[in-house]
Amino acid sequence: MFSPLRNKAYRHLFSAQIAALLGTGMATVALSLLAHDLAGASAGQILGAVLSIKMVAYIGVAPFASALATKLPRKTLLVALDVVRAGVAVALPFVREPWQIYGLMTVLYIASAAFTPAFQAMIPDLLEDEAEYTKALSLSRLAADLESVASPVLAALLLSLISFNDLFLGTALGFMLSAGFVVTATLPVASTAQALPFMQRLTGGLRLFALTPRLRGLLAVSLATAAGGAMVFINTVVLVQSNFGLSNQASAWALAVFGLGSMSAALALPRVLEKITDRRAMVCGAVLMTAVLLAGAFVAKSYPALLALWLVTGFGYSLTLTPAGRALRRSATAADRPALFAAQFALSHACWLIAYPVAGLVSAQANPSAAFLVLAGLCGLGAILGLLVWPANDPDNLPHTHEDLPDDHAHLAQSGQNGDHAHPFVIDQQHRRWPRTKR
Repeated sequence: MFSPLRNKAYRHLFSAQIAALLGTGMATVALSLLAHDLAGASAGQILGAVLSIKMVAYIGVAPFASALATKLPRKTLLVALDVVRAGVAVALPFVREPWQIYGLMTVLYIASAAFTPAFQAMIPDLLEDEAEYTKALSLSRLAADLESVASPVLAALLLSLISFNDLFLGTALGFMLSAGFVVTATLPVASTAQALPFMQRLTGGLRLFALTPRLRGLLAVSLATAAGGAMVFINTVVLVQSNFGLSNQASAWALAVFGLGSMSAALALPRVLEKITDRRAMVCGAVLMTAVLLAGAFVAKSYPALLALWLVTGFGYSLTLTPAGRALRRSATAADRPALFAAQFALSHACWLIAYPVAGLVSAQANPSAAFLVLAGLCGLGAILGLLVWPANDPDNLPHTHEDLPDDHAHLAQSGQNGDHAHPFVIDQQHRRWPRTKR
């Protein structure tokens, strides 16, 4: 599983990811506690608003940033964005009003919306072997899960010595360490094939989603991911501190248990994905989270019960997320991959834009039990749509014809066949529509 780390450039980028994630994880805990400090039991509304701003920034900025980033040096861009995020983290301890949170986090999220797709799109360029790339995806998921365990645990320990506002300084340190690792990495040069007209670069990823059944199914599962994750990220502090009357540290430990469940799935997935399809793994994760959310409405009445629910939710959450990169990689050429990753980043966060306000508003206006039920419905809808839209028969090599190409066309000549032929199929200049296949 750790063989991708033999690649020096990937090793440096992976280290940058871990540093940034640790800092971000502490900021997540500190932001929840800051919201509770300002609004008490209504903290879910502040968190829902903050995270909705995050989703709007990601949806609006990511495609434009991806289209513009092809003209900028990758290393300079990533380092500059890390520095901006560190600056925001340094300012957060001085916040006293909700509007100040909204303003600072808008800047941070815009920088992250530009950083993340550019970062993700480089990994397939570094690791061209499918097996190595799959391991790298699991490593990235494992890093995120370790962050969701390690950051809350570290935060819980630090909170016995410092105030929660001081945790934001750890966030700034994480981003600066990330910038340092990026500086020392030898990054792949962007392909000259990416130099397409701006509007084509801007909308190319969305077009791939619209025309590729696999990607439409992936988007449906993203709705389930958002529903399960939103319940955890928005309402943990409300359940633990307002309903159960426990401490800041208890909220941090609950988030850590969610991360532990997610990490366990990430560790198991490389072997599991050798035996089952990405589709089956992701839909199973969505179904599992739906069941847990339904159960949560009735059994989340104590802290131990909540920990058990969050452990299983974390497992299902990772099942829906980890294989996504594999599905994206096999759905685009290298030239189209940055646009596709940016589109996935924006569209998946559109799902979070639905789930976050629902989780916050339903919990604040009714109660967390009602939020469990509403989000279970949203999660179940994503699972059902994923099954319906993503074909069960989804091979790499698809038989198809080119009625619009002459028999002597270079594409047909390369395949060595005329008329019907099969090869790894993606939407591109020669393949403008998805061929019909048996489900």
